Amino acid sequence: MTIQKTAQLRTFLVHLILLLTAAGFAAPLVWMLLTSLKDNSQLFASPPQWLPSPVHLQNYAEAFSRISLPRLLSNTLIVSLFSALGMLLTAPLAAYSLAKLEWKGRSLIFAVTIGVMMVPGQVTMIPEFILFYKLGLVGTLIPLIVKPALGVPVYIFMLRQFFLGLPSELQQAARIDGASEGYIYWSIMLRLAMPAVLATGLFQIMASWNDFLGPLLYLNDPAQYTLSLGLQQFQNEISTEWNLLMAAAFLMILPILILFFFLQRTFIQGITFTGIKG
Repeated sequence: MTIQKTAQLRTFLVHLILLLTAAGFAAPLVWMLLTSLKDNSQLFASPPQWLPSPVHLQNYAEAFSRISLPRLLSNTLIVSLFSALGMLLTAPLAAYSLAKLEWKGRSLIFAVTIGVMMVPGQVTMIPEFILFYKLGLVGTLIPLIVKPALGVPVYIFMLRQFFLGLPSELQQAARIDGASEGYIYWSIMLRLAMPAVLATGLFQIMASWNDFLGPLLYLNDPAQYTLSLGLQQFQNEISTEWNLLMAAAFLMILPILILFFFLQRTFIQGITFTGIKG
């Protein structure tokens, strides 16, 4: 076998593995879409009926009428956007400080940040709830916004890795020209880090959008429910309306899918750049 044919075979195998992996990740989404277009008799048919016939598009209309989708969407947007904005104000600043500024205790604070990343969220769930309860914020959307806005360790770590990859000569040149530290951060370093910053913002939007445990813990008024909690209305102790649940779930993830397709280049760039230096 010639070298050229060996290379072609290797390329074919790589593409085959990638296609199979992509199909595996896409399978749940395709199953959800197909289920959302079936009626109950098709859902539990034996042998299984993979494709909906006839197609029940009215499932989407019924799902839309069963839950207050505009209200749920509005609450979810408020939580997702404001938590991402808050995180984008604090995480890059903390990451820049840990990566590019010399100050006493920096290594200790970075070690604490790494340590917090290792702690499961369930460990801090009760103390955080007690704190927000004593502040009178339980039953509002504020805890869901404030927690990410105060700093997420994994985002701080990712952005720190990016800032480490930026040349320190830029800082030194700006200082020689008389620029303040605030100007260096805001006008030079933050702009260079924008792909990574936007990527972490997208991560936070997706995390808040899909979060179920947080809203379940802090919200008790249906008027404040987010989309993830709203989906529970299709489940009860006796049965689950799978076709309506899947239709509502597809409507829930549609904005995130559209957002990803429009910003996928920024998303991938940010993930790549944050790992360029350890």
